[in-house]
Amino acid sequence: MTAEEALQQAEAEGLTLLRSESSSTGYMGVSFTSGNQAKSRPYEAKVARGGRRVYLGLFVTAEEAALSIARTPEGRAAAAAPPAPAPLTTEEAVQQAEAEGLTLLRSESSNSGYTGVTFTGGRSKSMPYQAQVRSGSRQVHLGRFATPEEAALHVARSPAAQAAAAAALLVPPPMPAKEAVQQAETEGLTLLRSESSTGYKGVAFNGSRKRKPYEAHVRRGGKDVHLGCFATPEEAALSIARTPAARLAAPPEPPSLTAEEALQQAEAEGLTLLRSASSNSGFRCVSFRSGKSKPYQAQLYRGGKKVNLGHFATPEEAALCYARTPEAQAAAPQPPAASSRKRKAKPEEQPRDEPADVVVILEGRFVESTAFE
Repeated sequence: MTAEEALQQAEAEGLTLLRSESSSTGYMGVSFTSGNQAKSRPYEAKVARGGRRVYLGLFVTAEEAALSIARTPEGRAAAAAPPAPAPLTTEEAVQQAEAEGLTLLRSESSNSGYTGVTFTGGRSKSMPYQAQVRSGSRQVHLGRFATPEEAALHVARSPAAQAAAAAALLVPPPMPAKEAVQQAETEGLTLLRSESSTGYKGVAFNGSRKRKPYEAHVRRGGKDVHLGCFATPEEAALSIARTPAARLAAPPEPPSLTAEEALQQAEAEGLTLLRSASSNSGFRCVSFRSGKSKPYQAQLYRGGKKVNLGHFATPEEAALCYARTPEAQAAAPQPPAASSRKRKAKPEEQPRDEPADVVVILEGRFVESTAFE
């Protein structure tokens, strides 16, 4: 049957050939096949029945295959179904999700930007976004849509997506670097430093993740364990610092020095504790932060970046830590250099052979003597 004959026969029987933009043939359930058996009849027709795909045969034209589908109960039911609603724009899909109290789940690993939504490109020009969800061990196809937001809306209506959205509410928001450092200090943890590109042990940068590019890993039982993705390397390092392995690896913190001990240590090492009238601690690069067990913080700028040297109980101990850095030693005042040539003494400055006059006090009286034996 030619294409024109198939269309005329469908009209004679009062049938509708079901169109589909997602199909390469233009008809629902009709696909183009290749091979020796399909050379003369390259169009294959199938329908979904009872959860299975039912094969209807091979046909010369796509219209003839579509006619075979239109004659099935499934084809008649699809033709009698109300027309599909008009596609939603991005703004309409977002507003509808808000009206229904749903969350469009974001995903950095999806090429559409949304969980369960895939951009299929040329397979369907007008509706290139495909939505799918997992139901048990099966992947359920939800349809094709004009915008990723409309596809994400259909995913968000599924029970699995609603459960994932509820779980996402329990995840704390990203922690800035400063807050992560303060939290580590509050919990008495050590962020383990490393010569890696991130500056922290076990923390790696993953450029494919835009919002949370820092991954944290630890070794446990001979295996690499992924702890999650984070917005800053400090937040990732904090997650590592909370693990038992990191607590064991952290070096024991030395006891705090008193002000007197810090001054003595500086003198013993030949260092100068640099004073500063503009600092609230009295020492250069040392600041006072109230409400902390170790309220004095030592910091400096190195290579255009602020480097935290630690927190200390006294300003003298913090100043000692700073004094040990190359920056502080370069800024410390240098003693005047001694002349390499000795000045020859003048004749009048030459020492005398005889002893100098000596003034002696005897019984409250001044007595001059040219020699004291």
